[in-house]
Amino acid sequence: MEDTTVKAVPIVKIDDERVRVTEWRFAPGAATGWHRHELDYVVVPLTTGRLKIIGPEGAESFAELVQGEPYSRPAGVEHDVVNANDYDFAFLEVETKR
Repeated sequence: MEDTTVKAVPIVKIDDERVRVTEWRFAPGAATGWHRHELDYVVVPLTTGRLKIIGPEGAESFAELVQGEPYSRPAGVEHDVVNANDYDFAFLEVETKR
């Protein structure tokens, strides 16, 4: 069966020996796709809104993000992230390499 899920658009802004900074842009309903974070990371929302997080075993939760209010997570997090808003959503992801 063909996957018709709209994909979030990653735009790598910086990728050097210390950090990778990626801007993620989501249309309504767009998803990152299932992934595992290999590095510690910080997310800085560029928009205020709600994201649906689909974790291991398909468990769903929601994250309320506020523009400019960052949060961090350790390497190893596995999930799919979906824009649960009826408008475009964006955030910066800053991955630390050291």
